[in-house]
Amino acid sequence: MIQIRKASERDHANHGWLDTWHSFSFANYFDPQYMGFSVLRVINEDRIAPGAGFPTHGHRDMEIITYLLQGALEHKDSMGNGSVIRPGEIQRMSAGSGISHSEFNASKNEEAHLLQIWIEPNERGITPGYEQKSLAAAGKASSMNLLASPDGQDGSITIHQDARLYAALLQEHEELAYSMPAGRRVYIHLARGKLKLNGLDLEAGDGAKIWDENINILSTTAGSEALLFDLP
Repeated sequence: MIQIRKASERDHANHGWLDTWHSFSFANYFDPQYMGFSVLRVINEDRIAPGAGFPTHGHRDMEIITYLLQGALEHKDSMGNGSVIRPGEIQRMSAGSGISHSEFNASKNEEAHLLQIWIEPNERGITPGYEQKSLAAAGKASSMNLLASPDGQDGSITIHQDARLYAALLQEHEELAYSMPAGRRVYIHLARGKLKLNGLDLEAGDGAKIWDENINILSTTAGSEALLFDLP
């Protein structure tokens, strides 16, 4: 079974400095039909104006993943971490027992375009942690590349949940297959481009919930970029 939600059906808010689309309920947006999918709780597509960003604020008990599509994002947190993340890198912050952080567009003249992803952890109250890696460690060629996993397999970042995040960067007419493990669920978010998912058309920003069905992805444009979440 495949349930598609078109990009335009997401919640949208434009705060001037932040133009954001919410795939699931977040902040002032509440929809009981879209409270997440399995342990995937948030996918926010954010465009942050040059020099703007999120001032210091707190989180608890969430695995927070940042995936840059364009620009650069500067991160600072209460553990003493300070870094800039750019396209080709991935960042994970485990909020655990409590952490505060800020995220600002590191550029004074270029917009930052990113996906902020929240995954519920399998244990509450863990010691907060931080990790940032180049996607080169996990590949990110024209295939399905593992970016996050419970055990850091294949150079991926480590998350505290039995979930895996893959990225596929495809050229026109390239095709990928994914066999869904028994008892699992899959969510696909198309970050950019166009593709066919089991014959169904997806465009940038579209999402798909998938149960009990093996997956075939065919890119219909060059530079299609999709994230696939393998979830319990």
